[in-house]
Amino acid sequence: MTDVSPAVPHYPAGAAPRGWFHRNQQSLAPWLFLAPGALFFLFYVIFPIFQSFNISLYEWDGLSPAEYVGLSNYRDLYWEFVDRDAFYVSLKNNIIWLVLYLLAIPAGLFIALFLNQTVTGIRIYKSLFFFPFVISQVVVGLVFTWFYDPTFGILNTILDWFGLGPINVLGNERYVTYGIIAAGLWPQTAYCMILYLTGLNAVDPEQIEAGRLDGAKGLRMLWFIIIPQLKPATFIAFVVTIIGALRSFDLISIMTQGGPFGSSRVLAFYMFEVALSEYGFRMGYGAAIAVVLFLIMLCFIAYFLWSMYRDEKRA
Repeated sequence: MTDVSPAVPHYPAGAAPRGWFHRNQQSLAPWLFLAPGALFFLFYVIFPIFQSFNISLYEWDGLSPAEYVGLSNYRDLYWEFVDRDAFYVSLKNNIIWLVLYLLAIPAGLFIALFLNQTVTGIRIYKSLFFFPFVISQVVVGLVFTWFYDPTFGILNTILDWFGLGPINVLGNERYVTYGIIAAGLWPQTAYCMILYLTGLNAVDPEQIEAGRLDGAKGLRMLWFIIIPQLKPATFIAFVVTIIGALRSFDLISIMTQGGPFGSSRVLAFYMFEVALSEYGFRMGYGAAIAVVLFLIMLCFIAYFLWSMYRDEKRA
């Protein structure tokens, strides 16, 4: 009669049967390392995003029971935009920030190209250009506040040499936003410069030599050979600069507190004012502003992620 009993596994002498975890520990190891960071990201980033969407549907002062109002907060934002009130001014200033802040990218590139040369005293130049990146935005705001001061500021001292009258940059509704953006461009240009300096170290010297043999030099060398190899650095510079422009807050808070007459507000600062300051702790209204700002940023983030996916697919 044939024996149909199940086969009993045999292990080498001294070896114990291995469990599921031991058999899969190599594939599980990356997930175990990622788990703490992923949990923090879910708790401190993803959950607050959905919570902001939820709070924006309520009228709430942060203490008393919340009252559901649906899309009323968004309707109020719409009418503020139509009436060119505070929300309109904040959104317009954010667009100005976004456009002018992009000047940091070509400025950082050209400074990096200069610092990449063999020049006498290049270490001193690198230290001077790197300095704005390591100091706090609060310090930058204070320095430029003194720089723009109409009584003793360096700007008006220089203007006085040419017989021009004093200009109160931070007290003039026409100039205040541009003055704050100029202050923000100082450290942002330094950051882009660092990205491009890192990228220039990875430029293939053989392609440069081949370009020289083909007669490329100057701007043609830069445009057709060097800049294409700096695409990863340019991509990161665009992402960081755009996000930095959209979430600008600290310089405005330090230099003008949104003034004069609210003319230097941006969405992040207006959200702070509405939710936690003089407007009566309107948490739902502030959350609605945060949602609008998030959706604007999401458009850019989605575009950058799609660009990354497309480039990787081509590669």
